[in-house]
Amino acid sequence: MNKTELINSIAKKVNCSKKDASYALEAILASIEESLVNGEKVSITGFGTFEVRDRSEKTCINPRTKEKMVCPPSKAPAFKAGKALKDAVNK
Repeated sequence: MNKTELINSIAKKVNCSKKDASYALEAILASIEESLVNGEKVSITGFGTFEVRDRSEKTCINPRTKEKMVCPPSKAPAFKAGKALKDAVNK
């Protein structure tokens, strides 16, 4: 399912226009992104948790030159599925 299909699904389930569903989806995604940028976790009960995880500095290999190099530390967004979502997928 892509973003357009998701918007169509939301519009049908909530019985609103696709434009309103698009605004709602954009607002949700922007709110999650803003919270993650601020270092906060976003927990949606029954669905899962979005968080930022720190990646430490590590040695990696440049695939073109096969030369070893040091990859700097970074942050990466992560999602951990909740129990209800896991159970629904495993039915």
